[in-house]
Amino acid sequence: MPLQIVHHPDYDAGFAVNHRFPMSKYPLLMDALRARGLAGPNALNTAEPAPASWLKLAHAADYVDQVLACTVPEKIEREIGFPVGPRVSLRAQLATGGTVLAARLALRHGIACNTAGGSHHARRAQGAGFCTFNDVAVAALMLLAEGTAQKILVVDLDVHQGDGTADILAGDPRAFTFSMHGDRNYPVRKIASDLDIALPDGTGDAAYLERLGGILPELTAKARWDIVFYNAGVDVHAEDRLGRLSLSDDGLRARDEAVIRHFRLLGIPVCGVIGGGYSTDVAALAARHAILFEVASDYA
Repeated sequence: MPLQIVHHPDYDAGFAVNHRFPMSKYPLLMDALRARGLAGPNALNTAEPAPASWLKLAHAADYVDQVLACTVPEKIEREIGFPVGPRVSLRAQLATGGTVLAARLALRHGIACNTAGGSHHARRAQGAGFCTFNDVAVAALMLLAEGTAQKILVVDLDVHQGDGTADILAGDPRAFTFSMHGDRNYPVRKIASDLDIALPDGTGDAAYLERLGGILPELTAKARWDIVFYNAGVDVHAEDRLGRLSLSDDGLRARDEAVIRHFRLLGIPVCGVIGGGYSTDVAALAARHAILFEVASDYA
């Protein structure tokens, strides 16, 4: 069975090429996966929009209604970073539905990945930081609500702290949030995860991987996890314009290998999402995102 991949063409909401959020990375990621032989018909699954009832598990009902009706107040749109029109609203619903589907596929097959997702700045009350809905939080709460998982671990290795996920899942003993991120980076006001590790600017491959390798056994010891959501943001890369850590392509691959190998050897399902990546060379950015799928395919 090939690695199960969830995708939808409307993950690309058609932003201008000079927008700070590089929407074109989604079709370019699919091109990269096809070129690597990872996107055959037996591997691809089509995301469907998350219904309002799912979204309201994680988000305030009035905010969900605003996004679905494209009536988000301008102040919140400014915090998100773009207007929430019909294409952005649909994209947010699809990306969230895609992570729910990827989680269900991971429970069935051991591992699966969404070609979007990792929108970890969306808090319970509203979106922020290029994130409209928090797909991982919605998916985690969906699995808990339907009883297909009882203990969930979020491993967030995006360069930015997972404040929205921490906000939504705070106080829920069934979920544990872990974020390892750049200390002096967005968001300025962080919301504490169950475990946060803040790294100094310029942290490179060796120091990063040493720190990660030391924490993975500690996470495993905390509970018998039914699934791990892995946010594999590539904005930790040295060439990412919103990063400031200094990982190489080889460092990204070693990071993904360390996380996926650790949990799969223990028989714990892994749901991968791509998280952030903001390089101006969008083809190179898509190739970095493809590393997650290359590594995950070795464990499918």
